[in-house]
Amino acid sequence: MSRWEPDARGRMIDAAMELFAEGGFERTTAGDIAQRAGVTERTFFRHFADKREVLFDGSRTLERTAYDAIVAAPAGASPLDAAVAGMAAGGALLEERREHAVRRSRIIAANPGLQERELLKLAAMTVTAAEALRARGVGEPAAELAAHSAVTVFQLAFARWIAAGEPPPFAVCVAETAEALRALR
Repeated sequence: MSRWEPDARGRMIDAAMELFAEGGFERTTAGDIAQRAGVTERTFFRHFADKREVLFDGSRTLERTAYDAIVAAPAGASPLDAAVAGMAAGGALLEERREHAVRRSRIIAANPGLQERELLKLAAMTVTAAEALRARGVGEPAAELAAHSAVTVFQLAFARWIAAGEPPPFAVCVAETAEALRALR
């Protein structure tokens, strides 16, 4: 592909996912990704700080979507219900990209450094969820407890969603996981 073709970012993500799956994350370089995508290495670094960021490209969008949904939850929603609504909204972004999510999950599971990065991104999502709850007027410790609980619900729902051969919609996985949490009382 020549450099002028559209969607360089998308091509680089696709190329990286292919290369990570073929040869492993550690053996793949930014140069390899750029070459496969038909762009220069300089173009790669204009889009991504490093090759790890290819795997975490949508994290900020997911956080922002969750934040907005938490803030917009009905006024009478409990802190946990509002936070879970945010996780369902964020997870909805994954619906059309399930195959990508499954591949991404496998790549991360095979690399301890990427697992650590994933945990940092989940921690950032927890901070964002707590901020959204505080913006709704939720005090402490309820905001932190609801945020941590909702992100745990997200993690478990995601694991279930990618493991299923024919999964229900992500929102159903979130709702069922949240219900299981509520049943622990």
